[in-house]
Amino acid sequence: MLAPLDEGQFAAFIETAVADYAADKVSSGQWAEAQSLELSRKNFEELLPQGLETPENYLFDVLDDQGASVGTLWIGVKEYAGERAAYIYDIWISPPFRRRGHAKRALQAAEEEARKLGFSGIGLHVFGHNSGARALYEALGYCATNINMFKTL
Repeated sequence: MLAPLDEGQFAAFIETAVADYAADKVSSGQWAEAQSLELSRKNFEELLPQGLETPENYLFDVLDDQGASVGTLWIGVKEYAGERAAYIYDIWISPPFRRRGHAKRALQAAEEEARKLGFSGIGLHVFGHNSGARALYEALGYCATNINMFKTL
């Protein structure tokens, strides 16, 4: 189940998401650790310049069956093959609630939201080192559209 984020939840989301994204960029070898938090903050500021009020961005609280918050989901809008589609910028489940099906249910709820908004599909990015997420996305019918590779010398 999804519910819109409020300002307090948004502030907590940004704090966690900036740090997590910076860590993923470092783990993937794309950013140096020393600049990673600054680059991550800049990226979020560019994508969400008006915070929760940024047009064509939808930020949700992921709720369990009892209505308790277990994570967040951020959907934006991108163009694919000339059509408007949803784009999952971030899905995050709090560590104590992982591996219980919450991410799967959140992604299924995201599909319903995307349909309601008239989108043609849903895209997302997954870091190559995140094999668990890749397996989940593939099980839900997502397919690779681009694969970037790198070899350290």
